[in-house]
Amino acid sequence: TGLLHLGGLRTALYNYVFARKHRGTFVLRLEDTDQSRVVPGAAEGIEAMLEWAGMAPDESPRRGGAFGPYQQSHRLELYQRASEELVEKGAAYRCFCTPQRLELLRREALRHQQTPRYDNRCRHLTPKEVSEKLSQGLDWVVRFRLERGAEPFQDLVYGWSRHEVADVEGDPVILKGDGFPTYHLANVVDDHCMGISHVLRGTEWLASTSKHLLLYRAFGWDPPQFAHLPLLLGKDGGKLSKRQGDISLEHLAREGYLPQALLDIVTHCGSGFTENQMGRTLEELILQFEIGRITTHSALLDLEKLPEFNRIHLSRHIENEGLRQKLIRELQLLVEQVYGDQHVDKEVLEKSYVERVLLLRKGHISFLKDLVSCDYSYLWVRPSVSREQLRAISAEVDEIGKLVIGLMMRQAAVWTVEELSKDLKSLQKQSRETKYSSMMKLLRLALSGKQHGPSVAEMMVTLGPSEVCERMHRALSS
Repeated sequence: TGLLHLGGLRTALYNYVFARKHRGTFVLRLEDTDQSRVVPGAAEGIEAMLEWAGMAPDESPRRGGAFGPYQQSHRLELYQRASEELVEKGAAYRCFCTPQRLELLRREALRHQQTPRYDNRCRHLTPKEVSEKLSQGLDWVVRFRLERGAEPFQDLVYGWSRHEVADVEGDPVILKGDGFPTYHLANVVDDHCMGISHVLRGTEWLASTSKHLLLYRAFGWDPPQFAHLPLLLGKDGGKLSKRQGDISLEHLAREGYLPQALLDIVTHCGSGFTENQMGRTLEELILQFEIGRITTHSALLDLEKLPEFNRIHLSRHIENEGLRQKLIRELQLLVEQVYGDQHVDKEVLEKSYVERVLLLRKGHISFLKDLVSCDYSYLWVRPSVSREQLRAISAEVDEIGKLVIGLMMRQAAVWTVEELSKDLKSLQKQSRETKYSSMMKLLRLALSGKQHGPSVAEMMVTLGPSEVCERMHRALSS
């Protein structure tokens, strides 16, 4: 019914790490029984985003499996047979109440400040009355008979729990008039038919579990074990909503966030792991996961910290030889997209240069796209600066240029910003008239064509000796 968002990612992640920890099977089943809310392309998007996050399902609509199909709208015959079985057993019945009557019941309950519930009117129809209504062609749904006597169950997170749903709810619809099941029937039938052993889902389903267990009992089936996960809330304590576009994985991926950073932050703010340091990989999360460590406290997600998580994981990617090669290709494409119309020289797109930039900026950037921002445009676009423009700053432009080129051509020309700053100050003392501030202004203009930006030393370290020399030669000869 929508894009995969951070709350859904967290639920999927707990299921994934639990399955991997116990050498089980991670199953993706798509629930699309509410056809009025189905979003075109959402089914494909959810699976694509799980694969992007490194959590490819073992069984799914795309991958298939022994218990398919894995999309509920393709399993309607199964649910219809199951509902018919319950009707024959007397555990369910056909309800002929019109939408208008149900709406009146709802309004009347609200008027008396009561929780709306169905009054179970049709559960008392005789077989003859049901036959008459069917012969009249009246619309109907199937409702499950809620009986008192819900048994306690042990939730893997919340411990022993029990909800006497028959006292607070009317009989729920399990098969709608359009032939589609509701969540309650579809998930019970599918979990049984697919051999699901464990269900890890949001805590909002905890109160419904007693209802589902009554359905299992009516079918004569053994239920899976349930673990209800505490809510993932925003920093302000408000519930995250899938309707918030800015927390969808597709949006975050477009913004440049790495999947590892998203997995890290949604587990860092919660519980269930032996350690809680920033920078954990999916493999580390699997090793550290213990379901008994999940607490019942809601997890508060501070999205303002997400760029910092991304910075840490981007640094790890840059350090990794294989991942760094992928980043190099991505950065080359970004440079061409952003600066392609400014005639980027091929030399600044060479692999060795792009790789040097990545390694030197590691830890300083949170996103790869930071390197194509205005602050870093000097890395990719060689300035068109004339010698006369530089002479306007200092008449010693030639002397300063030669001194800088000489400094850059030292055999061991590998500096930190601090070391190069000291060398530039020493260099300035060799000029006769030019002040240090003027020399920095001249070098900044020659190297970037700009009057503002990073420090000259930082600029030179990032550009590297050969590129600095190339730009100085160009400026002096133009």
